Amino acid sequence: MAYQNPPSIPISDPEAPEITPTHTPSTTTPLANGFSAKGVVEKIKNNLVFHSKWGELNGAMGDLGTYVPIVLALTLARDLNLGTTLIFTGVYNIITGVIYGVPMPVQPMKSIAAQALSDTDFGVPEIMTAGILTGGVLFVLGVTGLMQLVYMLIPLCVVRGIQLAQGLSFALTAVKYVRKIQDLPKSKSLGERHWFGLDGLVLAIVCLCFIVVVNGAGEKSRGCCDVVESGGGDDDLGGQKRNNEVVARSRTSRVRKVIFSLPSAFMVFVLGVVLAFIRRHEVVHEIKFGPSSIEVVKFSKHAWKKGFVKGAIPQLPLSILNSVVAVCKLSSDLFPGKDFSATSLSVTVGLMNLIGSWFGAMPSCHGAGGLAGQYKFGGRSGGCVALLGVAKLVLGLVLGTSLAHILKQFPVGILGVLLLFAGIELAMCARDMNTKEDSFVTLVITAVSLVGSSAALGFLCGMVVYVLLRLRNWTRGKPLSTIWTMKSPEQV
Repeated sequence: MAYQNPPSIPISDPEAPEITPTHTPSTTTPLANGFSAKGVVEKIKNNLVFHSKWGELNGAMGDLGTYVPIVLALTLARDLNLGTTLIFTGVYNIITGVIYGVPMPVQPMKSIAAQALSDTDFGVPEIMTAGILTGGVLFVLGVTGLMQLVYMLIPLCVVRGIQLAQGLSFALTAVKYVRKIQDLPKSKSLGERHWFGLDGLVLAIVCLCFIVVVNGAGEKSRGCCDVVESGGGDDDLGGQKRNNEVVARSRTSRVRKVIFSLPSAFMVFVLGVVLAFIRRHEVVHEIKFGPSSIEVVKFSKHAWKKGFVKGAIPQLPLSILNSVVAVCKLSSDLFPGKDFSATSLSVTVGLMNLIGSWFGAMPSCHGAGGLAGQYKFGGRSGGCVALLGVAKLVLGLVLGTSLAHILKQFPVGILGVLLLFAGIELAMCARDMNTKEDSFVTLVITAVSLVGSSAALGFLCGMVVYVLLRLRNWTRGKPLSTIWTMKSPEQV
C-alpha cells in the first residue's frame, strides 16, 4: 500500500464499509434543540452496535495482555482490591463504549503501577492518592481547554515517536514473557522457560502462529477468495471443467472464510483459562462467591505527599502523551470521521480517577496501545469494550478478589503473545513518517524513551530536536509560517 504524507495514517481495513461514522443529523444536535431522549437512545444504540459479533468479541481480548499482568501483580504484591478494580473498570469500559462508539480502552496507569511494584513502601493509599492527583490535573487541563492547546502544538512526528516507543516497549516485554519464567508480583524473570508444558515455549509459539494465520498482518484480503463466474461456452467439456474450477474455488473460499473469521484472541484466552484450572485444579476450592467489600481508602498526609512526588509527577507526562494526545491521533487514523477532542479524553480520564481511586480501584486511563490491540483483533465499535466491561463487572460481583487465584495460574506465555500483537500494532502507526526529518525525530524519541525508560524524557529530547530542525529550515530562508507545520509556501 502506498502512503501519502498527510497528518494521519490512511489505513485500509477490509471491514471499512462496516465502520462508517455514526450518523448524527445536523438538524437535531443537542446544542441546537436540547437533548432529545430519542436522539440519545439512538446514538447509544449506534455506538454499541456490533459490526461483527466474533470480531468485537475477539477485539475485547486485545487489551488483556497489559491489563491482566499489571492488575494481578498489584493484587498479589500490594493487596490491591481486585474485585473493586474489576467493578469500577468494568463500569468505565461500558461508559466509554457508550460515549465514544469505538474500542476505547481502559488501562491501569503504568508509571504508578511500576512505582508500586518497585517500592515496598508505596502501598494502596499512595497508589490511590497518585491516581486522584493525576486525575485532578487532567480534569483541570480538560475543562480549561489547555489540553486541546497541548494537542494542537505537539507535532505528529513527536506523537509517532511516543507511539513507536510504547509499542516496542510492549513488544519487548511480551518477548520477555514468552521466553522467561515470570514472577509477576515482583516483576522479575526467574530463568528460561521450558519448551514443553502447560506454559511452555511450544504452547506460546503455537498460539502466536495460530493468530498470525487467522489475522495475518491485521488486514484480511477480500479478493483472494472471490469466486470468478465463468462465461458460457459451446464446448461442453470446457464448460464442465470451468464449472469444476468454480466449485473448487467456492469450497476453498468457504474454508478460508471460516478460518479467517475465527475469534483467534478469544480462543487463545479461553485456552489459557482452561489451562489455568488444569495446572492447579485445587484452585476451584479457593474460589469464594460474592463481591469484595467496597470501602473508602484512608489517606494520611504522608500518603498524599509520596503519591504526588513518586506517583503523580512521573505519571502525568505519560498520561498526557499516551492516554490523550496519542489516543486522539490514533483514533482519527483508525476511525476516519470519529475524531475525539483532547478535552473530552482528558476529562473522562480525570473523572475515572477522581471517583474510583477513593474506593481502592486501580488508577486507570485510556491508552494508544490498548486501542491498537483491540483494533488489531477486530474491535470496531463501542460494543467491543462494553462487552469487556460487562464481563469485568460480572466477574467482580460474582468472584471478587478470589479471581486472583485463577489468574495466578494463567499461562504467562499466552499473555505475552496477546501483548506482542498489541505492541506491534501500536508501533506500526509510525509507518507514515515519509520524510527524513520526521523519521529522525521519531527515532530519536524512540531511542531515548527505550534506553532511558521514560516517555517524558524521550518527548523532551524529541521536541528539542524538532525545534532545532525548524530553526535550521528558517535560517535557510523558508517563510516563518511554514516552519512549525512543515508546509510548503504554496500550501500556506
